[in-house]
Amino acid sequence: MIKTKADLQEYLLADAKANGRSTIKAARFGDDIWKFILSLRKMEFYINKESGNSLLNRALRIFHIYMYHHYCVKYCFTIPANVFDKGLSIAHIGTIAVSMNAHVGKNCRIHEGVTIGTTNGQSEGATIGNNVFIGTGAKIIGDIYIADDVAIGANAVVTKSIDEPGTTWAGVPAKKISNNNSHSNLNPKIFE
Repeated sequence: MIKTKADLQEYLLADAKANGRSTIKAARFGDDIWKFILSLRKMEFYINKESGNSLLNRALRIFHIYMYHHYCVKYCFTIPANVFDKGLSIAHIGTIAVSMNAHVGKNCRIHEGVTIGTTNGQSEGATIGNNVFIGTGAKIIGDIYIADDVAIGANAVVTKSIDEPGTTWAGVPAKKISNNNSHSNLNPKIFE
């Protein structure tokens, strides 16, 4: 969770590395996904910040909440604060819906059309480990656990926990299809 400026810098550097970027600064034109990630992380910082209830801090909090909401609407992302650990990589613009009760570990790469949600009135969402790749259109539903280094294929529907780390899952419902881990789908710089 981002509570200090040092935490914010650490998260942004990890996010930049996961996205294959050499800088955390966004380009003036384009760079849309990175601008969303910046707004998400800055909003997380200002809503989690334990001190600083000055007028300037309140104004900055409102501004960053507004910018985050602006990018969410513009790019069809529903990614709540404090769900993704550092190293978030979003592959493409397109609908992504994540429950505010989900917990996602470090170095997650997520594609468009993904849903990470709850079901049947449950309040808890999925707990997803580190270095997980989530392919286009995948659905991860319910209070389930996904182990580290798992790759979830395009359009897979995961409704049961995946306890076996370093495996690949696909299909409806998702089944293990190989013992290959997610690393080939993630930016190699995160493993340096």
